[in-house]
Amino acid sequence: YDLRTETAPLVVVVSTTGTGDPPDTARKFVKKIQDRALPVDFFAHLRYGLLGLGDSEYTYFCNGGKVIDRRLQELGARHFYDTGHADDCVGLELVVEPWIDGLWAALSKHFTSSRGKEMNGTFQITSNASQRTDPVRPELGHIESQVELLRLANPGREDSEVQEQNAVNRGQASALSAESEPSLTHSVPPLSQASLSVPALPPEYLQVHLQEPLGREESQASVTSADPVFQVPISKAVQLTTNDAVKTTLLVELDISKTDFSYQPGDAFNVICPNSDTEVQNLLQRLQLTDRREHCVVLGIKADTKKKGAALPQHVPEGRSLRFLLTWCLEIRAVPKKALLRALAEHAAGPDQRRLLELCSRQGAADYGRFVRDARATLLDVLQAFPSCRPPLALLLEHLPKLQPRPYSCASSSLCHPGRLRFIFNVVEVLSASTTEVLRRGVCTGWLAAQVAPILRPAAQVSPAEGCPAPAPEIYISPRTTNVFHLPSDPSVPVIMVGPGTGVAPFIGFLQHREKLQEQHPETHFGATWLFFGCRHKERDYLFREELRHLCRRGVLTHLKVSFSRDAALGEEAAPARYVQDNMRLHGEQVARALLQESGRVYVCGDAKNMAKDVNDTLVEIISKEAGVEKLEAMKTLATLKEEKRYLQDIWS
Repeated sequence: YDLRTETAPLVVVVSTTGTGDPPDTARKFVKKIQDRALPVDFFAHLRYGLLGLGDSEYTYFCNGGKVIDRRLQELGARHFYDTGHADDCVGLELVVEPWIDGLWAALSKHFTSSRGKEMNGTFQITSNASQRTDPVRPELGHIESQVELLRLANPGREDSEVQEQNAVNRGQASALSAESEPSLTHSVPPLSQASLSVPALPPEYLQVHLQEPLGREESQASVTSADPVFQVPISKAVQLTTNDAVKTTLLVELDISKTDFSYQPGDAFNVICPNSDTEVQNLLQRLQLTDRREHCVVLGIKADTKKKGAALPQHVPEGRSLRFLLTWCLEIRAVPKKALLRALAEHAAGPDQRRLLELCSRQGAADYGRFVRDARATLLDVLQAFPSCRPPLALLLEHLPKLQPRPYSCASSSLCHPGRLRFIFNVVEVLSASTTEVLRRGVCTGWLAAQVAPILRPAAQVSPAEGCPAPAPEIYISPRTTNVFHLPSDPSVPVIMVGPGTGVAPFIGFLQHREKLQEQHPETHFGATWLFFGCRHKERDYLFREELRHLCRRGVLTHLKVSFSRDAALGEEAAPARYVQDNMRLHGEQVARALLQESGRVYVCGDAKNMAKDVNDTLVEIISKEAGVEKLEAMKTLATLKEEKRYLQDIWS
């Protein structure tokens, strides 16, 4: 549609990626409307509504939507419906579903006020090829992570499927358990007695055949990837923390000397990892497919499918065994979306079916959040919890997402360690949502820990270059898209690094690189380097302690400020800095001078949920205090630093 002349109302649904950027599908549009040559009345004829999808664990919450919203307003466009900001941290559906409900009334009011203007076309909210389009009440899973500019019509149309399902649900309510406390498997009043509004059943589109095994060995290198994949040996593995530390942190060194893989400090790369063998076997057993695990999976599109634009999933390679697909291609740990629960309900009976419908319904949003999303329930958890559910393999292949490679920051410099690549990670342990409540290791970190177990050294200084004491295990890695989390090209620029815990990883690479550059160019002036590092205990998880002290002695690291959050009691005067942001406040004058007067850069790496937001707020506080400006002005200054790529983040949830 040409928005310069379009008179129908516009609806924008947009997510946020990276550090507050719109998704790739929206960048061309955003770039066009950001043209400062456009007149202020360019969109004066346009009426729109906008729904932003984001995660408040990240600093720039819903910024992709906010950028578009603000710019449309600047160009004269006006709302016909209020903007919504949905938060994945608490559950997108808490905002998405009421926003969609209100959309129909707003459209009806808009067209009524337009004196019955003729409406053409149909309403669609479109996502990627693996997702459906529904005429009304689109489910949450079908609008996330995309932006679409939509022409709307036919508001208020009734969904007969939902009405029919409500009647079925009312008839099943009496079959529920009378237990007083809700759980994954049962509900309590009023939900257990409620009439349910459930999403339309996703249309089936795959047909699956299992052929006799081919009898040849399968390699994970055959996993489809847009980037080149390198098979590299692990040359070293070191445990950086003591055995009594809260978290176990490992350093792994890869031998990349026989590949053309290259990196610079600040880069990240992907580790291609498999699902747990135990979980794959348990899932095969639950699906009653154990004896066919080596059969070749052949996919096709159903001739009678009602799914528009149905296509074979690109992340499922042809000619591979069922075991291979479940191990290397499908994210079997993914939290089931409501669309999957809705589909599973069709293959369950009695109370199991009713409960699955509740969990995907609007009325059951709170239970879905508590027992599925927040509990990080997996497909296997759900299948074990509902024994009557017997889904076909095709359903799982339609709904399970791609097993994504896991990104890690490079924790070394190729100048310091030629032919080597180092990275660090915590061995993640989460509580299983199953009834047995066991600790479950992270998909990648658990696998890596098992891979390096035979060659793992205890906590010690990392610098000695002795070789691997045992046959080196090999893993597959791939490069990530080039980013801007790099040292400034001008070495005289002050550098402020904030990285608690494993967030220190890229800064070890920064400092190793600077050390070699200073050796090679002794005549060059190098700016000050600050590292704000934090851990729990000085004697348990102070990562790279000896190396950081060495860098301080060499003058490479000019200011090392370390905080220990659990070594001192709250309020103890001898330990005024428990967290990195406390140390930043203590040195606020120097931080402000480096950023505001010396063109310095600040880098933040680590947890997005708390740390990154706290650091952002602390920087606002420091700028406000030291520059003598109001908080709003300080926030604008920080936003300018971000636009100038002088405030950079490498954060994760």
